[in-house]
Formats: sequence, C-alpha cells, structure tokens
Amino acid sequence: MKVLAVAGSLRRASINAAFCRALAQLGPQQVHVSEHAGRLPLFNPDLESEPPAAVQAWRAAVQAADVLLIASPEYAHGISGVMKNALDWLVSFEGFVDKPVALVNTSPRAHHAFESLQEVLRTMNARLLRRSSLSLPLLGACVTEAAMLADAPLRASMRGLLATLQAELAGGADAGPSVQW
Repeated sequence: MKVLAVAGSLRRASINAAFCRALAQLGPQQVHVSEHAGRLPLFNPDLESEPPAAVQAWRAAVQAADVLLIASPEYAHGISGVMKNALDWLVSFEGFVDKPVALVNTSPRAHHAFESLQEVLRTMNARLLRRSSLSLPLLGACVTEAAMLADAPLRASMRGLLATLQAELAGGADAGPSVQW
C-alpha cells in the first residue's frame, strides 16, 4: 500500500504537515509525504495541454499512490488555497478518477473545510474512504511531530489509521470501527 500524505499548509510549524511526517515514521514503507502542493503554480486551464513540470510531477505522484491522505487546515471557514490549488490541478486528470482518498482533520472545530473538502472530492469523482477519515484533537496538545510520536494513544490511532486504510483498500470496509482518538 502506497500512501501519499499531503498537508494543505505551507507553514513551517503546520500541525497537518507534522501529522503527515509522523505518520510516515510509523509506516516508512507505506507512507510518502508529498511536498508538491507548495511547488505548484497557480491553476491555469490554459496550461492543461502542456502542464508545467511541477504539475506533471504532482500528477505522477498521485497516480502512483494507492491512496491519497489529505491533512489540511481550515482558513476563513474554507479549504486552504494551497490545497484547493493542488486539487484544481487534478480536476481534469484522468489518473485521479476513483482515487481512494482519506481525510484527516487535526482540529475538530475546523469542520467547514473538512466538509468542503468532502464536497470537492465527491465532485472530482474521488473515492472517499469514510472509515479511514478522522478528526484528531491535536490543536493545543500535540502540535509537533515529536509530540505526536511521543503520545502513545495517538501513535496507536495513527497505526490504526494505516490498518484501516489497508483494510478499506482491500475491500474490507467492515474490517473494524472507524479510527477515532
């Protein structure tokens, strides 16, 4: 199982990016953290016929992944511009159709973006993995990669997320309860 973890924030101290990196440390053969989102030019449909190299690399990484895991913050009750731009480059990309996607919300009070992401991804014909999508109350508690890895219950939840992802991809949607922390 190849998981491409994408944080929707460019902030150096991003909790979402820290979560993606921590998850990669728990499943190093399974999880690759993408840094493509920050390298993408602003979406321009005029470039679709000959996408820039950064867009081609982003699309290739998405296509090579078995599942896309998105951990994105909420800005002004919506999807971050970085995440929306990255998704916009995938709208007409055939390799994204029916791509399994799990969403991680690191701040349960940020439900607007979480719900908006679900709507955008449904519109893009992604296959949302509901049992592998979760909310984690990390804001104010575990805000760094080191803190996340040091927290035993959180580590167990992250390992559970990887197991649930694997079960969902294998078609075992009823393999266990959805992951919550």
